[in-house]
Amino acid sequence: MTIVAGYDVGGAHLKVARVENGKLTAVRQIACPLWQGIDQLDVALAEATPFVGDAAIHAITMTAELTEIFDSREAGVITLLQRLRERIEGEIRIFAGLKGFTDMATARGDPLSVASANFLATARAIAVRQPRSLLIDMGSTTTDILACDRPQGLTDAERLQTGELVYTGLTRTPVPSVATRAPLAGEWQGLARDAFATMADVRRILGTLPDDVDHHATTDGKSKSVAESLARLARGFGRDPEMRHLATWQASAAYIAERQLRSIHDGVLQVVSRPGLTIASVVTAGIGAPATSAIATRMELPAVDFGTLIDAPAEHRLWATHCAPAVAVALLQEKA
Repeated sequence: MTIVAGYDVGGAHLKVARVENGKLTAVRQIACPLWQGIDQLDVALAEATPFVGDAAIHAITMTAELTEIFDSREAGVITLLQRLRERIEGEIRIFAGLKGFTDMATARGDPLSVASANFLATARAIAVRQPRSLLIDMGSTTTDILACDRPQGLTDAERLQTGELVYTGLTRTPVPSVATRAPLAGEWQGLARDAFATMADVRRILGTLPDDVDHHATTDGKSKSVAESLARLARGFGRDPEMRHLATWQASAAYIAERQLRSIHDGVLQVVSRPGLTIASVVTAGIGAPATSAIATRMELPAVDFGTLIDAPAEHRLWATHCAPAVAVALLQEKA
């Protein structure tokens, strides 16, 4: 039996997947606040060991090199590769985007091919199963949008220009980076441009935040209750919360959530506007998959989540969708 482990090493989460003889048997998302120090990766890897420690091959992709603890993206990739080599036993294969999988030494000599290439792994896994698909992968911090058969940008800088990367996510994004004003009780209200509340707070107020996807502390260190979430949101309005007017606040929160979805939809429209591109369906991924499926509906395109597309077992389908790049590198390496 061949066991392949897939890793997507991010600046906020470590995502891991276990594939046995081509079938997904385990998948996890583990909090990894790398901005607090490289030791956070050690902690996350230790938590992942019971699920993937016995794998014969460990396939790795990453985005964590962008974390502010590193002086540059190149330095981040090299530091992360070294840490992974020290902590993982067994054969390691590094995903280098269009160059496919490489060994550790080759990856260290070509760090920019390794940097933030995880979206290409997901796209490749989708393209062989459902051609002419558009991937929308909304994570906690960012959203990837790409035509899986014809990705355009390769670096984050390029993809921010092409619309293929929208720096907004389901939970960690600060509210004022989404909207600087919102309606409140029939009037427009300017918002303080400070990180009092996040989109996780907005979704808790709306009752739309999926279970077990918000793994990080709140901005003020207080609880994740609706009341505390409302207090953080209201602070950005320069106001105190009033739970008895929750419906009024929910109308404001709904506007903010719609503004965020609109920014992703704008990226989608930019991507699909490329000449000669034909899109027949949408594949949603990430913890924000239920939210972004609304874009497929607006575009009158059929949508399927990543977990269903890869025929993941029912008990793993949701988290396969949430952790698509980790699952993708495991599946791709298993076929390599």
